[in-house]
Amino acid sequence: MKIAGGKFRGMEIGTPRGNRTRPTGGRLKKSLFDILAPRLPGARVLDLFAGAGALGLEALSRGAAHVTFVERNRAAADTIRKNIERLGLDKEAGLLRREATAAIGFLASREQTFDIILLDPPYRSDLHASLLQRIDAASLASQGGLVILEHHHKTVLADTYGGLTKMREVRAGESCLSFYSK
Repeated sequence: MKIAGGKFRGMEIGTPRGNRTRPTGGRLKKSLFDILAPRLPGARVLDLFAGAGALGLEALSRGAAHVTFVERNRAAADTIRKNIERLGLDKEAGLLRREATAAIGFLASREQTFDIILLDPPYRSDLHASLLQRIDAASLASQGGLVILEHHHKTVLADTYGGLTKMREVRAGESCLSFYSK
């Protein structure tokens, strides 16, 4: 897998062995970063269900100030750590090896907020609504911040979750990105 844009464009990043992580498709990833381009410079980003960390690393490559990666799978978290070290991003990246809901509580207890939250739960899970509600209740999104949920195109989502309102939806194949704003 390669970083598509920014200062690390073309650099290979490691991926964990096996099929426990599912990378975001190329078309969807391109759409996501085209949309985020004006918001990324200086942004604080949270990458929940980070997998190999491809989205967060792409955000750092394109100017994000800091990315917090959350991944509970040991092999995937080890891969993220190695990618961070290889790219020399130790100061710009943090890694929490925790389950997503526990990480949300942990980050809220430290009063952390993020300009962009990337949320990519397992496709066939029913975590979408509860995660969006928890993110809102924990006030993890900064005022005007974006929460971007990747999901199967047949997943039914509400237009609002607490203070988060759906602003946009982008589809590529069977995958969708839903953009919520605070």
